[in-house]
Amino acid sequence: MHWQTTRFSIDLARPRIMGIVNVTPDSFSDGGRYAGSALALARCEQLIADGADILDIGGESSRPGSPPVPLDEELARVLPVLREAVKLGIAISADTYKPDTMKAALDAGVDIVNDIWALRQPGALDAVAAHPNCGVCLMHMHGEPQTMHRSPMEGDAVPRVRSFLRERSDALLAAGVDRSRIAWDAGIGFGKAVEQNFALLARQHELLADGYPLLAAWSRKSSLGAVTGLPVEDRLAPSLAAALLAVERGARVVRVHDVKETAAVLKVWVAATIFSEHEAGSPP
Repeated sequence: MHWQTTRFSIDLARPRIMGIVNVTPDSFSDGGRYAGSALALARCEQLIADGADILDIGGESSRPGSPPVPLDEELARVLPVLREAVKLGIAISADTYKPDTMKAALDAGVDIVNDIWALRQPGALDAVAAHPNCGVCLMHMHGEPQTMHRSPMEGDAVPRVRSFLRERSDALLAAGVDRSRIAWDAGIGFGKAVEQNFALLARQHELLADGYPLLAAWSRKSSLGAVTGLPVEDRLAPSLAAALLAVERGARVVRVHDVKETAAVLKVWVAATIFSEHEAGSPP
């Protein structure tokens, strides 16, 4: 399986790591640490050295209750970073739901549009469909960042998430976008109760049945804090556990803050997988 993007056909035969670069003052985990082009680019370079395969660069926090950021402010935050990041030799993702930011990012050579709204904002689907080969990650979100923590979704989340992502993918296919460009994200924490988030992990195989690669984004999420009692700054171990479980269950990309540690964990998993396959193929 490959994920087709602007400049790269990303081989998903092994799990890939998407490193998070928040060019924001208010993200839930590292808000303000990389707010500024020089700090953000230094972060990009460090994550590549740590083992990132993709960098996901965003200028607006999507934490519960976060206010929207005006277009001109988002562009001022991310465009200088994106223009330099595309020179670093790996795939670059723009984390945005605004069509104008998508267009500007793609014009700058960005490889992937990562949209928490799954291209539901007016003009967003057209912005991606107009590009000849950029990748896109469609995420499920119940409600919107400003209100989703007040009224989480009800019932069995798994079929609802799958149905939503299938519908959004079908809309892209109808617009002429090749399915090799599309990846799914179940939207862990986005308007879902703790139990629903873990159901999405436990039954992740149901989200793989349509054949789209799955991106898993568990890093430092509040559901991990809910089951461990740990504050966000101490959620490295549960984040690694969730990433490993997601990969074991078929996720092909993990979106994480802690790239170096995640890369080490996945190297062990890959080595064990290769050894297991070798043993299975050995003559009795």
